Amino acid sequence: MENVDELILSLRQNPKNVRFSDLCKICDHYFGEPRQKKSSHRVYKTPWQGDPRVNIQNDKGKAKAYQVKQVLLAIEKMEVSHGTKK
Repeated sequence: MENVDELILSLRQNPKNVRFSDLCKICDHYFGEPRQKKSSHRVYKTPWQGDPRVNIQNDKGKAKAYQVKQVLLAIEKMEVSHGTKK
């Protein structure tokens, strides 16, 4: 099983064809438990209002590419604001 850093590197290289479960693992790591996960969507709380939002959707086991990009932007914003940018 890949660790979170390896998964993020993989997402940055190719945001298409990402397993929804992998994206959930990354979001859980960075943003904690989702505030909603009963439907096909998972909505995560961020320390800021507005974009980039972290709202991901299961599309037959895959994550949507535009949502993967939003997650990567949110992680980058979080790392920059906390001074942990790699």
